[in-house]
Amino acid sequence: MTKMAFGSHPFLLGFEQLERLVERTAKADGGGGYPPYNIEQTSGTGYRITLAVAGFGENDLSITVEDRQLVIRGRQEDDSEGRVFLHRGIAGRQFQRTFVLADGVEIAGARIENGLLHVDLQRSVPEPVVRRIEITRG
Repeated sequence: MTKMAFGSHPFLLGFEQLERLVERTAKADGGGGYPPYNIEQTSGTGYRITLAVAGFGENDLSITVEDRQLVIRGRQEDDSEGRVFLHRGIAGRQFQRTFVLADGVEIAGARIENGLLHVDLQRSVPEPVVRRIEITRG
């Protein structure tokens, strides 16, 4: 028995990209769990991603949308020169977190507060379209 790829099912016309999107999503979590994050639904069409970015300032963080992917990067300047740590448990390493966005999901804003980076997302609801197709004789 041959396994049929999801995107090649005969009832799913034009969804060939869906399988690639699922594969890309599976690879997106390459950060090994750092920094930890939450995803919450804030309304019927609103979402919020919250990342724990203690020690990172606004200038250490960048948020971009690249080919339907929300990419959040953090990079701190090394300020440990001349300092002697007896214990260093606060992670300050660079990171990259990637989230794949559905069509119609836009970034509504971002803010940093108490060591947490909040990125608000808004999904637009498309108007339903019904179109009648005329049948002609050939």
